[in-house]
Amino acid sequence: METNTLRVLTGAAALSLFAGCGGSGSSTSDSNMPAARTLATTTVAGADATSTTQANAATFGLTQDTNFYTVDTGAGLVFKIRRTDNGVSTQSAGDIASMIYNGVQYQDQARGTQLNSGFDYLYNNVSAVAVTATTVGADTIKITVQAGDLTHYYMARRGDPNIYMGTYFTTEPSTLGLARFIVRVPIAALPNGPVPSDLRGTNGAIESGDVFGMPNGETRSKHYSNMRLKDWRYIGATSATAGLWIVRDNHEGGSGGPFYRSLLNQGTSTNQEITYIINYGEAQTEAFRPGILNTYTMTFTDGAAPGAIDTSWFAGMGLLGYVPDSGRGGVAGVGIANRDTRYAYTVGFANATAQYYADVNPSNGYYSSAGMLPGTYTMTVYKNELAVESRSVTVNAGAVTTLNTITVAGDPSSVTPKWRIGDWDGTPNEFINGDKLTTMHPQDVRMAAWTVPDYVIGTSTPATGFPAYQWKEVNGNLVIRFNLKQSEIRAYTLRAGITVGFAGGRPKISVNGWSSANPAAPNQPKTRTLTVGTYRGNNTMLTFNIPASELLVGQNTLTLTAISGSSGVKYLSPGYAWDAVDLIPTP
Repeated sequence: METNTLRVLTGAAALSLFAGCGGSGSSTSDSNMPAARTLATTTVAGADATSTTQANAATFGLTQDTNFYTVDTGAGLVFKIRRTDNGVSTQSAGDIASMIYNGVQYQDQARGTQLNSGFDYLYNNVSAVAVTATTVGADTIKITVQAGDLTHYYMARRGDPNIYMGTYFTTEPSTLGLARFIVRVPIAALPNGPVPSDLRGTNGAIESGDVFGMPNGETRSKHYSNMRLKDWRYIGATSATAGLWIVRDNHEGGSGGPFYRSLLNQGTSTNQEITYIINYGEAQTEAFRPGILNTYTMTFTDGAAPGAIDTSWFAGMGLLGYVPDSGRGGVAGVGIANRDTRYAYTVGFANATAQYYADVNPSNGYYSSAGMLPGTYTMTVYKNELAVESRSVTVNAGAVTTLNTITVAGDPSSVTPKWRIGDWDGTPNEFINGDKLTTMHPQDVRMAAWTVPDYVIGTSTPATGFPAYQWKEVNGNLVIRFNLKQSEIRAYTLRAGITVGFAGGRPKISVNGWSSANPAAPNQPKTRTLTVGTYRGNNTMLTFNIPASELLVGQNTLTLTAISGSSGVKYLSPGYAWDAVDLIPTP
C-alpha cells in the first residue's frame, strides 16, 4: 500500500542548452553558471558501500520541503530530487540536485543530473513537469517524474547505497531525438574515469566541438569512452575512496544490437559525466523502441566494481511498463554447427518492440536467452560481428522455445578464394590501426599512416599493408597487385565488405584498363561514425564481376576507389570501414 503521496506541477523553465543533436554535441559545463545554491548537507559516517549497520538503516526515509524531496537510504547515501522550476536553464524539476555519500557531495550544484538536458525540455512545446513522491511499504521509496510522454522513476530501498531508476516513454523525446541519463559529478570528487574521454589538458576542439586535441598530438572525446553493448555491465568513475557506477539492465528497449557503441563517460575540468544511453542517434541503424520500461541503477561503492543488483522488488512498485517474469519467455538452442572455432559467436533477437542477445558456448554451440517479451523475433547468428545465419523465432509468455541445431550456411569464408585480404568477421580490427579505431581520432599521432604502398598478394599482410578505413580525400585509391597463371584466367567476382559507410562512401573497382559501374550507396547511418569511435553500421558486401577478358597472365593491378556523390574535408570526407576483400571464381 502506498502512503504519503506528494505532488507538484511546474511551469516552463528558461532554456539554454548545451550544443548537441543526434548525440554529436558537447555536454561540457557552462562557464557562465550562476553561483550554486547552498543546500543543507547530511553526513552519514561509517557507512560501507555494500552493507550498512542497523543504526544507519534506521535513518531510512523520505522528507520534503518547498524545493526538494530528500531520500535517506540508510546506507550513507542521501539524495535530493528537485520538485520545482527554479528558473535556472541547466536545472529542471525532476533532476537529482544533491547526492551526498559518506559526507561527500557528488552532485554538481550548478547543473542537474538529469535526463537529456532536463525534464522540461524533452518534447517540443512541452515544459510542464510533475513530480510526486511516495513510500511503498516500510522499506522502499518511489519518486515519479512525468514530462510529456515520458515517465521517470527514482527509487530507494532501505540499506542500499543505490538510486534505482526506470524510464518509460511512449514516444521518443523530440527536442534532441534521443534518451540518455547524464550524471554530473564535480571532477574533484570523482577524478578517475576513462582516459580516452578525459578532456583535461586538451588545447581545443579539432572536430565539431566534441573531439579535442592534446598538445602532444593525441586526441580525446566523450565518444572514445565507448564499448560494445555486450561487453559492459556497468560504467562509472572513482576516487581514492569511492566509486560511482551505473549498472544496466538487459537493455531490451535500446536499439542497435549487441555490438552497438556509444559514448559512456566524459571528464572535463568541471565535471565527471557518466551517461547511460537508452536510445541514441549516433550511428543509428534501426528504429528506436518506445514503450519499454528501461531500468538501471546508480550505485556507490568504496571504489570497487559493483556486484549484481537485485531489482526483483520492482514488481511491487507500480511502474509503468513493468512486465514480471511470469509475462516473459525465452529461447534455448541446443547448438550451432559449422562454426569457425577461431571466433566468438553471438545470437541476437530483435523486433520492433525489443532486442536481446546471448553468447554462444564455444565448446558445444549452446545458447539461451531468458526474460524476453512475448513476440516473434528475427534471430541472427553472428560470427564475431558478422551475420552469418538468420531465421524467425516466436517467444511465448511462461515458456522456453527450444531450437534444434542450426547449421551456419551464410559465412562468406566458406568459399575458397583466389586471394583474400582480411577476415569476414564484421570488423576492421585486423587491418592497419584496427586496434585504435574506437579510442582515438584518425589524425591522432598514435595512428599509423593511412596512405599505404601497393598491396602485393602473397607478400603484404593486412596488419601492415591495408588500412582499416578508406576516405575519398585521404587514401582514396588502394592498389592491389596479384598474379595469375594462364590456367587461372577466367571470370572472377571481387567481394568488397564494409562495416559502415559515411556520407555515401563506398568502393568501386578498376582492373588493369577495365572499370566497374558505380555501385549504389548502401544503407548506412547518417551521422558521423569513423571519427567518433565506431565502425559499427550495416555490414554490406558489394560484388563486382570481372570479365575473364580483362585479366592478364602475370601481374594484374586492381584499384579500390572511394566514391560518393557527397564531399567533405579529409577525415570528414566520404569513407568506410573495411571488413574483408577477396577474389573468388564467378559461379
